[in-house]
Amino acid sequence: MDYSTPACTLARDADGVLIDVGSLYTQFAALSDRRHRRGLRYPLPVVLVALVLAKLAGEDKPCGIAEWVQLRKELFIETFGLKHASMPHHTSYRRILRDALAADDLERMASEFLTGLPEVGRNVQITLDGKTVRGTMAFGQTRGLHLLAAYLPGAGIALLQVEVDPRTSEIGAAPQVLKMLDLQGKIVTGDALLAQRELSLIIGQAGGDYVWTVKDNQPRLRQDIELRFAPDVTLVPGFNTGPTDFRTARTVNSGHGRIEIRTLVTSSALKETSDWPYLEQVFKLERESRIRVSGVVRRDVVYGVTSLTVAEASPARLLELVRGHWGIENGLHYRRDVTLKEDACRVKDWTVAHALAILNNLVLGLLLRGGNRNAARARRRYAAHPDEGLALLLRCPT
Repeated sequence: MDYSTPACTLARDADGVLIDVGSLYTQFAALSDRRHRRGLRYPLPVVLVALVLAKLAGEDKPCGIAEWVQLRKELFIETFGLKHASMPHHTSYRRILRDALAADDLERMASEFLTGLPEVGRNVQITLDGKTVRGTMAFGQTRGLHLLAAYLPGAGIALLQVEVDPRTSEIGAAPQVLKMLDLQGKIVTGDALLAQRELSLIIGQAGGDYVWTVKDNQPRLRQDIELRFAPDVTLVPGFNTGPTDFRTARTVNSGHGRIEIRTLVTSSALKETSDWPYLEQVFKLERESRIRVSGVVRRDVVYGVTSLTVAEASPARLLELVRGHWGIENGLHYRRDVTLKEDACRVKDWTVAHALAILNNLVLGLLLRGGNRNAARARRRYAAHPDEGLALLLRCPT
């Protein structure tokens, strides 16, 4: 079969290929194009579809994307009725991403599209974490474009991301992310950096809940939690401090040459004395890792807080949420770095790199639809069948 043309996989009528209202193509078409109309050769939605389709098929850098699209120009010319016999040069893609559209508009569109996917509504945990696009770092510099993302670990979908101002940190960008999300009934998880009063208030006031780990950036809170779980030192034999409300969950996992034991203990006693917003429970998580071959044992202790009540979250549930938070590393950051080679893309212009990162989130959302967890395998499929990838972009998500 000739896969350089739409063949039989694209729905057609007498007027040409059918494009669904609500498809990714129509979302791209709704974006504002800031280029001058005079001399415009390539419509913005066609350029963006070409970028996404090439990424679906395994190309990651502008040069490779441009060459891949050019080799399949008949597919685009026939589908979109283009007048020119060639497709854009790689410099055109960079220029369009830099000048033709605003990153905020593209991010908003991507967020609306991804939140409309069927998998999204079934997930309640939202993880917040940041990633530096290392390819944007100039030689000898330590700072590059840093993006804070909101991610659904259960669906493998990034809901949105915002650029972190180099003069601040993720703490400054987190309120913007949270205020862009519908947090009603959601559980937001984050590392110790995001354990902040303001963020806890925003989430609680929006009808959501939080689970934060706590370290030395909140010294008073950490000290209170440590004291709560400190061993009972009995000064007088036969006497102690009385009963506690401690509840415990424990998991044992074996794999990759080691055994991991996690024990989480909760208490709700501090909610009566702490002034931390919406606090319901605190917890202590002990992690022990035993290397099978060497016998080396590593232990660490993590403390945390949550607005989830005892009835809403058992120790086992909290253990699941804390562990699930780190799904953003394997499910989003790793896939963007390794599968989509984001850090290896040496695009120094932060505006272009931001736009490519947004498209990477879109591509991962498309690749992982329907419970398909192997993005690399899906890319190989679309590399062999680009017409199927194009159909994906022209149809509504179901």
